[in-house]
Amino acid sequence: MIEASAPIIVGIDGSAAALNAARWAATEARNELTTMRLVFAVPESSTTDDRAHDVRRACRALEQASGAVSDLVPSLIVRTAIRHGTPDRVLLDESRGAAMLCVGAEPRRHGVGLLAAALAEKAACTVAIVRDTAPARDGVVAVVLDDAPGNDEVVHRAMREGRMRRAVVRQVDCRQDSWVRRFPDVHVEMVPPGGIRTTDHERPAVPQLAVVGTADAARLGDPARLESHPIHGYPDCTVLVVRG
Repeated sequence: MIEASAPIIVGIDGSAAALNAARWAATEARNELTTMRLVFAVPESSTTDDRAHDVRRACRALEQASGAVSDLVPSLIVRTAIRHGTPDRVLLDESRGAAMLCVGAEPRRHGVGLLAAALAEKAACTVAIVRDTAPARDGVVAVVLDDAPGNDEVVHRAMREGRMRRAVVRQVDCRQDSWVRRFPDVHVEMVPPGGIRTTDHERPAVPQLAVVGTADAARLGDPARLESHPIHGYPDCTVLVVRG
């Protein structure tokens, strides 16, 4: 059981996608009243010059990400760390003591990349794969209602995200029971398992955030299985993988 004080971990690599992940995670940390830990994984270098170069690059990237987070949520406690090893091994290790692990993914790219897919499947905590360019509000949070183990926790998290982000929660209804009565203050849009029906002149909006369970994590590394997912546009949006 993760303690409430466990930090939100963000993988930083100097990219714009990682900065987006840090900004997105800042809203989560503020809402959960916890801290953030920005982690840069540097390879095991064979020479002193290589090690010094890698550390300087990591320091610049962490300073930039820390500044972006502080600009957004000035009161947030942000810590940084440089760890040696491959990004997957470092971040999987960090996930063991985290409330959430956040990594960035490129916008407009189909699929999430090998690192994000591996973290979604193997991390010990909830994983956010962030595409947002800003912590947007008034968007759509999508979630599937089904009978899979842990689905109640997935839906509960989606409802909390809807409340926090002032977003419509789009429930793709694949089961009988509903959470609507438990969250009367959240606008819920019910969608049948077949998806959203539109005319030839309309296209359904891709959700701002898709909240899924661990059963969906294996899909992220297999593009052929993504096409049949009940959430429209999945995973070409920010993805939150909830550990039950």
